[in-house]
Amino acid sequence: MTTTARSLTELYAEVQQFHAAQMQALDSGDFDAYSATFTEDGEFAHTPGRPAARTRSGIAQELHAYHQERFAQDPVQRRHSFSMLRLSPRTDGAIDATFYCLVITSRPGVRQPEIAPSCAVHDVLVREKGQLLTRSRRVAHDYLSLL
Repeated sequence: MTTTARSLTELYAEVQQFHAAQMQALDSGDFDAYSATFTEDGEFAHTPGRPAARTRSGIAQELHAYHQERFAQDPVQRRHSFSMLRLSPRTDGAIDATFYCLVITSRPGVRQPEIAPSCAVHDVLVREKGQLLTRSRRVAHDYLSLL
């Protein structure tokens, strides 16, 4: 696949919009909508020590379980902030998307948010019926790469 500057610019904007909708679903706690942004056989590896979730329903179940375990006694609002997006279209039509992520956590009554973790995210995006979907997402936490 030959990619022109114009088509890469258009793709970049499309991926940014896709990620914005995807992460707003996650940050609002709509794990079913978030998992719907993955292919039916999608894979999501997000936290060290937890196995990768597979399939849309598996991703939604994993996120419900993770948030219940981690935040049931600690009400928070989390925001995922993506930056430094780099796209690499593949000859098979898939797109490698690599970017940085900071997770910003706010708690009731606490003015200063917590910013952690810092991660690099590696997605493989595909098009199904004209729609972008995530085939796989692997989140690499920076603190582990420094050991």
